[in-house]
Amino acid sequence: MRIVFVGQPNSGKSTLFNVVAGYKSMSANFPGSTVNYTVSKARVGGEVVEVVDLPGTYSLTASSPAETAAKQFLLEEKVDAAVNVVDASLLSRSLEFTLQLIELQIPLVVCLNMIDEAERKGINIDAAKLSGRLGVPVVMTVAAKGIGIDRLFYVARRVAKKRELPSIEIPVRKDVETVLAGLAGSIDGTLAEKYPISKRLLAIKLLEGDDAFLSLANENDRRLVAEHSRMLEETHGQPADMVIAAERHALAMEIAEEASTVSKPHRDIRGSIDNVLMHRVWGYVFLLGIMYLFFVAVFKVGALFEAPLLRMFDSLVSAAAAHMDVSTLLFAIVKGVIQGVAGGVAIVLPYLLPFLFGLAVLEDIGYLPRVAFLMDAFMHRIGLHGTAIVPAILGYGCNVPAVMATRILTSPRDRIIAAVISTLVPCSARMTVIFGLVAFYLGPTWALGLYIFDIFVVAASGKVISKLLPELTPGMILEVPRYQAPALVSLISKTWLRMREFVVVAWPLLIGGSALLALGDYFHVDRFTNAMLSPVTVAALGLPAAVGTTLIFGVLRKELSMIMLIQALGTANVVAVMSPPQIMVFTVFVTFYIPCVATIGALLKEIGAKFTFYTIVYTFLLATLLGVAARAAFGIGLL
Repeated sequence: MRIVFVGQPNSGKSTLFNVVAGYKSMSANFPGSTVNYTVSKARVGGEVVEVVDLPGTYSLTASSPAETAAKQFLLEEKVDAAVNVVDASLLSRSLEFTLQLIELQIPLVVCLNMIDEAERKGINIDAAKLSGRLGVPVVMTVAAKGIGIDRLFYVARRVAKKRELPSIEIPVRKDVETVLAGLAGSIDGTLAEKYPISKRLLAIKLLEGDDAFLSLANENDRRLVAEHSRMLEETHGQPADMVIAAERHALAMEIAEEASTVSKPHRDIRGSIDNVLMHRVWGYVFLLGIMYLFFVAVFKVGALFEAPLLRMFDSLVSAAAAHMDVSTLLFAIVKGVIQGVAGGVAIVLPYLLPFLFGLAVLEDIGYLPRVAFLMDAFMHRIGLHGTAIVPAILGYGCNVPAVMATRILTSPRDRIIAAVISTLVPCSARMTVIFGLVAFYLGPTWALGLYIFDIFVVAASGKVISKLLPELTPGMILEVPRYQAPALVSLISKTWLRMREFVVVAWPLLIGGSALLALGDYFHVDRFTNAMLSPVTVAALGLPAAVGTTLIFGVLRKELSMIMLIQALGTANVVAVMSPPQIMVFTVFVTFYIPCVATIGALLKEIGAKFTFYTIVYTFLLATLLGVAARAAFGIGLL
């Protein structure tokens, strides 16, 4: 049995999914698309059920890749029951999408989520009355607290087993219904057979100008659509798609007013908080303060574990040296493997885990969307649509989904610029390098300074590229969700999903890479590699020649560059071999140079081979230039 969660963004859909799925979920791509959906297994009433979390979408008349993918899944995949997660505090707006789902005539349950928030606003909803008007079951939940989840799945399972379809047909005004009936009766039968929907809904989608349906229509069907669209436009004085949208809006308002009553709202301090955190001056002050506290907290937690763990692994190497001949190949491999394991346990995880957990907290309480609001004007100043802030924010977790998220931008030019600057955003892997080297050896203030410097580099790069590709950037409407207490299950789930790639993919590479580097050192192959890269590493950047091989591993995974540095230098005490200025120069270069392999793959898909090549060249030259500038600033070899 497959139960699909579908709903508008910020409805609590993913929170509900995480409560059910926990850490067992996996991400998948829609066929022919880079848009992701999430799948998990859950046990409901003794039966294993597949649960799917579709991307948040406002409409089934697609205007973005996510909406196209969600509609495609509902129309073409096996769906035993759909759970429409609705924000109860925004009932009328949410019901417009619900009405579109009812038109699909699939087994449907409406989940009135965040009912506590609605009551706090003084909105009291009669679930039975709402169910009667919609013709589908309605269940109230508070996903963040786990309230109503069991009841929701019991109803969804019943609806799926009995194939309970919506019991009403969405009513419209008589003249609109006449046009719909006329078009539905005239459509070519072969077009209607391509999708498992009624001819009436097919007529609606054609009149709405849905490309997925219009692209399949023959010349005669297109002529009929144009004729019936003109009939609606002549009667109502506006395009056919707006007429149909107005019908849904009016009905959604009517149902919401009938099923709910409004009383005096409870006092809520969150509005006052926003007056400060989103203030045109104080908002940026608090943003800087929050980021500083975030950095210090991550550093303190990481540093607490890093030193004792490194000592433990150093003692393991010493123990191996005491029982083995240190001149043998076997000892070189054993030492390399131990240092590879140590890199993951003692250096990456102590910083990566609190960073990802903190990022999930900021996201779930609703602060990150407010950062997007604060940065919207900033994005316009560098010549980008405000929506480009979304990929940039995603980039702090990983550059791969950030590059993929550029598909939400309608302009090809904006997609190219956003993709390029997304590769410069310090992802969690780069942040691990910053925390493990700069914060640990120079202090968290230097790490924050490098973080802020990165933002300026991103801005400058965006400005330069936008000048090379000039175009007007239109405004946008940003939806800012309410503040809410994060659910621990959701935080753990998000942290694990983002950390799993390191544990499953990067860590084995790290251990294998350490062993490979040990082999290279034993057979002196690394000297050849380091000599080839020395014009950059030694001559330009003033770094030890041994760092050359580490940069190759950094292209596989950014955090590998730091861990391989420890392996290449032969000590976990980096400051014993490199001076603090050299540590800063190395970190600056690693932060900006060539994107990792996974990001390069995403770039190839999104912006093509030519612009991917330009991105690789640009980032390498930029990293070299900034590294040389950092060297000059600290006076390495220039005093």
